Amino acid sequence: MRLASAHAAVRRIWTVELRPQAGGPSLLCPHCTARTPSLQASSARSAALTHLAHHARTDALPPHLRTCQCRERGCCWHPRHRGCAGPVLLALTRDRSGRTWRLADTCAACAAATSNTAVVPDTLHNPHPADTPARTRRPQADDEHRQRVREMLTYLASTLPCITSPAARLLAVQCVLRADRHGHVRLPAGLLRGMRLHRRPELWRELAHGGWLDLPDLRATGLRVRLLDNAVLDQAPSLCARRRAAHWALQPSPFATTAAEPAERLATLALAVYTARAIPAPDLATIARLCGHSPQQTGELLDRLVARGSLSAWSHQRDTDEVRWQLASSPPGIPGAAHRSAH
Repeated sequence: MRLASAHAAVRRIWTVELRPQAGGPSLLCPHCTARTPSLQASSARSAALTHLAHHARTDALPPHLRTCQCRERGCCWHPRHRGCAGPVLLALTRDRSGRTWRLADTCAACAAATSNTAVVPDTLHNPHPADTPARTRRPQADDEHRQRVREMLTYLASTLPCITSPAARLLAVQCVLRADRHGHVRLPAGLLRGMRLHRRPELWRELAHGGWLDLPDLRATGLRVRLLDNAVLDQAPSLCARRRAAHWALQPSPFATTAAEPAERLATLALAVYTARAIPAPDLATIARLCGHSPQQTGELLDRLVARGSLSAWSHQRDTDEVRWQLASSPPGIPGAAHRSAH
């Protein structure tokens, strides 16, 4: 009984509001009754996320005591789905206008079903990579890469403008996974050529126009980029581990994506991060949100993957909104091949 009381005493949901006013928006937090003076419009979002992160660190709770706050409120934040499932994560949600931001403990199923929501990588209980003895580190498996890339795709779906192109989203995935603690990224020309996105200045302008990064010097041989969102700083795990996840995202197993267009490569990546038996089948709306498309456009993309031979079939379960698919020529033992079989 004492454990339950301790859990209830720690609030694991925080909301901040950016209120417009002359001279720039102000930040209002009902949780701590804080109200900041005027902010620069370009830095208001980062200020809101930094404030929420401070509350999450201050009100830290051991993982075994954290519960889904969405479920505690009757799952009113999203359309009806099958129920709570998966680990409890920190989920960041913004309203359509971008004025109100909520950070809350939410199960994986509720986070995936809530619009305009990104999973925040949980760094609160992890030691800094530099403080972790080398002998305790282990190689990253496919499932760990899959989780890291899924978190980043969800984050980008919430923070990038909805009109961001698939090619720009693929660049953003590489940037956010390869960023150091200061938000700096170096992308070799060979990497961009391998992605078939070399000498595409319009993609960088898209990301810069959305206020997500500084426009880099496009004349340089190796692009040096600075990300502007504080949410990408101080990520876990280590930079080396995240770079391995970024490399996995270039050709995510068990798919082969070398010949696909950017929209098809992004759709393939969105499927790949859910291709594992331990992960619940995603909703069509979830895959659409990760791809930056409407559900109808996403269905057409999946049809193109079948025509190209990346998938042998896919289906949409309209009663649950789940998407299921069958990998083309899936050899025995590939995780998720049977779990995602089409009906």
